Amino acid sequence: MTSKEVAVKSSQGLHAKPASVFIQKANTYKCSIWVENGDRRANAKSLLGVLSLGIAGGSNIMIIADGQDENEAVEGLANLVQTVLKD
Repeated sequence: MTSKEVAVKSSQGLHAKPASVFIQKANTYKCSIWVENGDRRANAKSLLGVLSLGIAGGSNIMIIADGQDENEAVEGLANLVQTVLKD
């Protein structure tokens, strides 16, 4: 199991379109992936799950992966949040 804390740089957070991009990327990996915001956890491959976390801009999230490509998944999603999904 691998995890990494990431700051959400987009002022809109992970809502609607940014969440869709995040989920599409998460679904390219074979491992199980979760996102934590505070004390809540959701499946990173589920739009409803990610949206239910209410991830606001400036918050820190934890990306957690478990499986054969877990390191690649965590790094890829962290990079997406920090570079692509920002204002």
